[in-house]
Amino acid sequence: MKLINFIILIILLFTSCKEETLFIPKPSTYLRPILPSHHYVKYNDECPYVLSLPKIFKIKKITSEEGSTCHKDIELGPLNGIIHFSYIDMNEPLSTYVNFTNNQIDNHKIKATNINDYTIINDSNDVYCTFFELQGNVASPFQFYITDSISNFVRGVVYFNSTPNYDSLKPSLDYLKIDLKHMITNFKWK
Repeated sequence: MKLINFIILIILLFTSCKEETLFIPKPSTYLRPILPSHHYVKYNDECPYVLSLPKIFKIKKITSEEGSTCHKDIELGPLNGIIHFSYIDMNEPLSTYVNFTNNQIDNHKIKATNINDYTIINDSNDVYCTFFELQGNVASPFQFYITDSISNFVRGVVYFNSTPNYDSLKPSLDYLKIDLKHMITNFKWK
């Protein structure tokens, strides 16, 4: 009886060790966008600032009941997004506008995996900027403000016309970050 049980056990071991193919699904992939090289043009209108923007961007002026304002929507062309660019003629202390911007960024902390901020200073043109890069599946991956710290304040917020998926947007974000840094470092007050 022990011999029969031993033989059955050996047969089961050899038949159960048969090599099987284990199928593992591949992760989702995203198409990498083909974007043009960076070329910039100056944008100068009646507003108290001068911008240097990529050629692929289009500016849409925002008008209010009082007429044209210095608020702009900057369409990002093939990146399928927009920069809400708001100009404020300061009549409150600078801290009011900075705190408002910081509060707006705090609203993204729920989804953000990391928030990096960079200070960009150009003393010769009185341009003082804080640039925020929000990582993760956030609605606005880049925000910034530029001020002369006395009377002018500009706030920019980037939105994409797609579901916020950080992994799929990463190539576009890297491309846009170069353009935003160029725009900020070449920003001038009139």
